[in-house]
Amino acid sequence: MHTIAMFSTQAYDRAVFDTLLDSDNILGENARNAISITYFDYRLTKESAALCQGFNTVCVFVNDDVSADTIDILHQQGVTHITLRCAGFNNVDINKATQCGIAVSRVPAYSPHTVAEHTLALILTLNRKTHKAYNRVKEGNFALNGLLGFTLHGKTVGVVGTGNIGIAVIDILKGFGCKILCYDPCPNESIVGPNVAYVSIETLLSQSAIVTLHCPLNKESHHLINDHTLSLMPKGAMLINTSRGGLLDDKAVIRALKSSHLGYLGLDVYERESELFFSDHSLDIISDDVFQRLLTFPNVVVTGHQGFFTQEALDEIASTTLRNILVIGELLDGDVSDNIVNIT
Repeated sequence: MHTIAMFSTQAYDRAVFDTLLDSDNILGENARNAISITYFDYRLTKESAALCQGFNTVCVFVNDDVSADTIDILHQQGVTHITLRCAGFNNVDINKATQCGIAVSRVPAYSPHTVAEHTLALILTLNRKTHKAYNRVKEGNFALNGLLGFTLHGKTVGVVGTGNIGIAVIDILKGFGCKILCYDPCPNESIVGPNVAYVSIETLLSQSAIVTLHCPLNKESHHLINDHTLSLMPKGAMLINTSRGGLLDDKAVIRALKSSHLGYLGLDVYERESELFFSDHSLDIISDDVFQRLLTFPNVVVTGHQGFFTQEALDEIASTTLRNILVIGELLDGDVSDNIVNIT
């Protein structure tokens, strides 16, 4: 029996993984006899890692703490594989996992159009102020004052990061008739064409009416958006982040909002979201003053890491995650080398 400890699980995680295990897509009728998943609704931390005694694999999500201290404890418990049911792995100490001989795998691409479409939802909501219009109409207020937007057609949009999600965003923006400037340390020249060009990050920021972030979080990209880079953006520009919260220096963003230099902000992620997102805090007093300050601005829209949340994406995440577990655990033949983050 291959045993899996899955942390930070919600009801929809259990439903999609259980449905997949009961199907014929992975191991057929013997799936339940070969795999056992124990679901934990709380995060993996160095404290909860002690629960992993006897588990072969630990499955984690974006806000689990897979630091060196946590990995030490997992190693002591006999864990040989950490699998992420997401693309980013900035919350995992890869060097420590490698030293301990623990394989790390991820889901590098799952329905990129899912996040791309949510990105456009944030852009259009902020621009046309549909969230405000919805509340007005419910109250019988049909006045248009304060709801003025702009035409997206013909605008210059900067896309930072041209991986699968960034490319999906570009394809949608082309349909809107936008001019697209791209920045990526590793350019994908195949996407260059009419109204799509690679430029420096400085040029992108200074010439774009909208900037949308689709890059991983690492040492180089941490606080990519800061006082200096915000100052390069045109007054009144829009900033969208559906990637990782740590790409933004949120205090610098607040300063730019207060001065009206930044015109719009759309967030699906937040640097300290692990204490907030994926839980109901409607009856709690939220002590994060920075987050609360962001919510006070009328030109800010925040969603709670919802960008990935479609049925198609959940199915693909579950399928790839289980395949990673089964192949690395030698329960299934196949090649998942593109999904492995480290070499043990």
